[in-house]
Amino acid sequence: MDDFTIEAVHRILRGRRTLKPIKFRDQTIDSSIIEAILENANWAPTHGRTEPWRFQVYSGEARKTLAEKLAALYRAGVPLEKQKPEKLDQLRVNPLRASHVIMIWMKKHDIETVPEIEEVAAVACAVQNMQLTARAYGIACFWSTGLQAYHKAVEEIFDIKPPDRYLGVLYLGYPKDAFPAGHRKPVSEKVVWVETEPTGGHH
Repeated sequence: MDDFTIEAVHRILRGRRTLKPIKFRDQTIDSSIIEAILENANWAPTHGRTEPWRFQVYSGEARKTLAEKLAALYRAGVPLEKQKPEKLDQLRVNPLRASHVIMIWMKKHDIETVPEIEEVAAVACAVQNMQLTARAYGIACFWSTGLQAYHKAVEEIFDIKPPDRYLGVLYLGYPKDAFPAGHRKPVSEKVVWVETEPTGGHH
């Protein structure tokens, strides 16, 4: 019999929140916790067992290097008329506000039966595993992408070349305050139960 309770699972799933680094406190996460977060990411579902998730973990002084890379990617990947100075400043500061920042990318495998979208979905599942594990440890996360994440400049700045794909960064840190309450529209508005064969038409 498993020793976890379904009530604990509910609390972790429903208690996950996105908190930006400005709401992190200045406290370093123990490396053993980061390793546990990454290990749980490694158990995400994956079509064909391709395990396409790849990560680079930045901490300490390396966060400054990442900050400059993120700023460079923003300058290169966002049209000049759409760039915002405050956004650029955030990209330079946010990595330093976080205890650790995990750069995320997808390693595309040359398997015809596993299209790219399913590889990206597998990486997203791995990131969700990281977010839920972090929440169980009382750690906040912010998964950041932006339009620049899909720009060709990624190839040079992060040395990620097609068919591989950069999928942003995950900031991690202890929250300054309690996790906020969340809100979702009722799931009943998003579900159709199909118990008999439809008689025609679409709903």
